[in-house]
Amino acid sequence: MNILVTGGAGFIGRWVVKKLLEARHRVTAFDDLSNGRLLNIEEFRDNPDFSFIKGDIKDQEQLASLFESGYDLVYHLAASINVQDSIDEPRTTFDNDVVGTFNVLEECRKSKTRMLFMSTCMVYERSLDESGISEVHPVRPASPYAASKLAGEALTLSYYYAYGLPTVVVRPFNTYGPFQKSSGEGGVVAIFIQRDLEGADLNIYGDGAQTRDLLYVEDCAHFVIQAGMDDKTNGLILNAGLGRDISVNDLAALISSDPGRIKHVPHIHPQSEIPKLLCDYSKAHNLMGWEPKITLEEGIRRTREWIMTI
Repeated sequence: MNILVTGGAGFIGRWVVKKLLEARHRVTAFDDLSNGRLLNIEEFRDNPDFSFIKGDIKDQEQLASLFESGYDLVYHLAASINVQDSIDEPRTTFDNDVVGTFNVLEECRKSKTRMLFMSTCMVYERSLDESGISEVHPVRPASPYAASKLAGEALTLSYYYAYGLPTVVVRPFNTYGPFQKSSGEGGVVAIFIQRDLEGADLNIYGDGAQTRDLLYVEDCAHFVIQAGMDDKTNGLILNAGLGRDISVNDLAALISSDPGRIKHVPHIHPQSEIPKLLCDYSKAHNLMGWEPKITLEEGIRRTREWIMTI
């Protein structure tokens, strides 16, 4: 297949690209590098089935030119992804995640190209349910980021119902692993590991009782690819997660070599905090047979090994 991955130089995007190339597809990564990095796709540079185009999904002319290549499938991962940034500067997130998604959908509609839209678990309402959050759980956009993702979801599904365009929405839970940024805008696992390796404090926002369902990035990439290629997913929303949650306090203790360096600091966006994130991925399992393969402990080990090499 000839496949386009928007946001293909990003953290999850580069893993989707890698798995698609391993399956012998032709892949174009389209990314403005505002969040993605050339470092992430360096290993594919000499692969004849891979091409990288720097560009912006808000640029309608560039998108129209891009789609002249005749794609069979689009994985739309390009987005503004930082919750705090969306609170501080909501227009940027809206323009990228709503207007940009509309532009991609329009090109898919014109060319009758199947599209997967990458959403997020951050759209969900607060829950303390021990059985996990399923796709029918209420949503609550507690940040402009979550609201923009919900708008993108609605647009994506509207193209399925209005035009018969094959589309699917996926909501991965907290994804982590190699190639995730370990700076302030990165994920909690990568940040904790990096700070532990530096002998620095591991700062926890709030009391640390909030839990996260941590999905290893290769499991996430397999899920995204499978959901995008399976006709049974047309018009659906699908969760993906480990199905196990862990408090941020316990996560820090699992990663830190010195418990004395675990500190609690004031929360920077408490209004957007979800106290319990536990994924119910039974829909994806029943529909596609998907399930995660990598345990949290193994995933942390692999991530630590990668961070130590950079």
